[in-house]
Amino acid sequence: MAHLQAAGLQLAVRNYRTPGRGGGEIDLVMRDRDGTLVFVEVRSRAHGGFGGAGASISATKQQRIIFAARHYLMRLPSPPPCRFDVVLVEEGVQWLKAAFDAQ
Repeated sequence: MAHLQAAGLQLAVRNYRTPGRGGGEIDLVMRDRDGTLVFVEVRSRAHGGFGGAGASISATKQQRIIFAARHYLMRLPSPPPCRFDVVLVEEGVQWLKAAFDAQ
């Protein structure tokens, strides 16, 4: 999170979860300088095997994140622009802005 804050993002919520079983979770909800709401998935793996940390974000995982983001946005009176970022933590930190979308 410090990496993102150093780049100007501000934390809104950590570990946001939808209620009930089978919902979704978002590691970090942050706000960018331009007002964009950024839903961040943080992935780490000790070893680069099996495709590394990035390979663990399947289409199913993306759909759960999108579901949770929609739930979060429903609480807001006027939803701002948003995007889905991924932070990969392996030997270093790699920040993938707009890694996937809600289409």
